[in-house]
Amino acid sequence: MTDMTSNPPPSVRKGRRGMEFWVYFVAIFMFSLPSAHFRWAREVLRQNSLNVRGPMARAWSEADRLTPIIFSV
Repeated sequence: MTDMTSNPPPSVRKGRRGMEFWVYFVAIFMFSLPSAHFRWAREVLRQNSLNVRGPMARAWSEADRLTPIIFSV
């Protein structure tokens, strides 16, 4: 049996977010910007406050949520 505790083999980590990921991410991000602006404006008018997450953060989280789903299929 080999003792790997003192000299473990180098771990090979493939980056999760390669070029293809970023291409899809940017496309989804750009596509979700208009709806994110609309939802943000609607929420600002409802709450009478600017203390809500902005449209860029909404679009970013939407793209960050959807892009990995595309790669998992």
